[in-house]
Amino acid sequence: MSGSKYHVSLPVAAGVLLVGLPYSISLVAQCIYGWPNKPGYKKYTEALQPRRIYRLTRAVLEMLKYLQYGRLYYQWKSWYRNDENRKHCEKAIIFGRRGNKLDLYHSPNVGKTEGGPAPLIVFIYGGAWGSGNRSIFCLLAKQMAQELNSAVICPDYSTYPKGNVLGMVQDVADSLVWAQENGQRFNFDKDNIVLIGHSAGAHLCALATLFLIDTREELFIEASKQQDVALAIRGVIGLSGVYDIMDHYEHERKRGVEYVSTMHKAMNGVENFAYYSPTHFLQNLSRDKLNRVPPFALLHGTSDIIVPVESSTKFSELLTSLSVKASLYLLPRVDHVEIMIDLMASDRRFYHPIYGCIKQEHRKLLTSEKT
Repeated sequence: MSGSKYHVSLPVAAGVLLVGLPYSISLVAQCIYGWPNKPGYKKYTEALQPRRIYRLTRAVLEMLKYLQYGRLYYQWKSWYRNDENRKHCEKAIIFGRRGNKLDLYHSPNVGKTEGGPAPLIVFIYGGAWGSGNRSIFCLLAKQMAQELNSAVICPDYSTYPKGNVLGMVQDVADSLVWAQENGQRFNFDKDNIVLIGHSAGAHLCALATLFLIDTREELFIEASKQQDVALAIRGVIGLSGVYDIMDHYEHERKRGVEYVSTMHKAMNGVENFAYYSPTHFLQNLSRDKLNRVPPFALLHGTSDIIVPVESSTKFSELLTSLSVKASLYLLPRVDHVEIMIDLMASDRRFYHPIYGCIKQEHRKLLTSEKT
């Protein structure tokens, strides 16, 4: 009798594991984050395709490994709330047209007169254009200020659905305008700015820099001010960045996440992918403006499955072909999250290798001649 029960339950267990669980996980994900953008009932038939179900389930289960960062979560939460740490930073400074806030982390040499004001780093976090908050990156910004001996600002920006990509670029540009206007007040060098971004943040760093060089009207910043800000940017350091939106959309399709991803929504549809791609933007710049594009340093982990390493290798090749200075670092065994989160604490596995690359490029950018 017990043997009969065993044989009956085995197919049921297999059915639950191979069908019930994947369909449940993927349907919940699509209910929360969005169905395929097909008309009528076609969106449901598209959502129920077995290939999509299993690819999306795999992508969701891959996210579970991020639970290992729970200890860091409590560390940054505790650090940010501790009033004693105010000596390291100025919190919740309002900037820009939308009243966003930024945090400013002091250089270790703040208050020292020798050597003049500290150079400035503007760190733009990622989050698939749909999530993120400056407080999450307090440990990273603190360590970055220390390792690079610079002031660091970490601004919030209007993520989807509050804003679209154009609004995000405007917010990044607004943070740079704020830096231009407040360097003397906070003792940093407004004319020595390096942008550092991770993932979607690297995309926004690149796009905002190119918009400023092209003095785009969509920024709604007077042309002379845009030119001043563009001249102050000494370089861009991208960590696992997205630089060709259509290429990344194809990668999302292969993973079955293109409809639950906020990327195409934040871009206002596929028709805008080229316009918001730094790769396409660069190819349409005049030679005079290309000469004003600052150097790029691109870092990418070879174990990244969220943004493939080809995103950085292709962008590096394009920059070089257009005679724009570019450096490329491929980091073995580093994944999409580690390249950012390991910068938060010196005991993390890849802390020193990643900072070694960033330090080298940061020194080069600050000592290179401005064009």
